[in-house]
Amino acid sequence: MFTPSRDQVRQFFFDVWAKYRAGQPLAGAEQPALEAVLAHPEYHALLDQPEVYLDRDYSPEAGETNPFLHLAMHLAIAEQLAVDQPAGIRTRYQRLLQQHGEAMAAQHDIMECLAEMIWQAQRHETAFDAVAYLRCLDGKLGEG
Repeated sequence: MFTPSRDQVRQFFFDVWAKYRAGQPLAGAEQPALEAVLAHPEYHALLDQPEVYLDRDYSPEAGETNPFLHLAMHLAIAEQLAVDQPAGIRTRYQRLLQQHGEAMAAQHDIMECLAEMIWQAQRHETAFDAVAYLRCLDGKLGEG
C-alpha cells in the first residue's frame, strides 16, 4: 500500500497546479486532483506558493481547515467512486448528486462521512467500518 508522507501529498498538489498553470499534460491521479483544485479557487493562491505552505501546520482547534487534507479526501472519494468501493457508494453518490445538483456539494457530504469514519477508526483503533460509512451517507440522502 502506498502511504505518502505529508510533504509528498502536498508536493503532489503543488506539482499538479504548476503543471496545469504551465499547460503541461496531466496523468493518472493528477486529473482528478486538478478537478478538486479547480473546484476550490480559495486554494489557488496557496498552491502558487509552495515555499510558504509546504511546511505550514493547520490547527483544527483554531478552526483551520487543512487544504491539503481536504483536496486529498476529494481524491480518495474519486477513487472510491471509480471502483465502487465500498460497494454501493457510487449509487449513493449519484443520488446525492441529484439531491444537490452539483458534484462538490455531493462530494462534501461524502467527505463528512468519510472523515467521521476515519476519526472513529483511529479513535477506537478499529478497522474502517464500511457499513457505518454507507449508513452515514444514507442519512445525508434524507437531508435537503
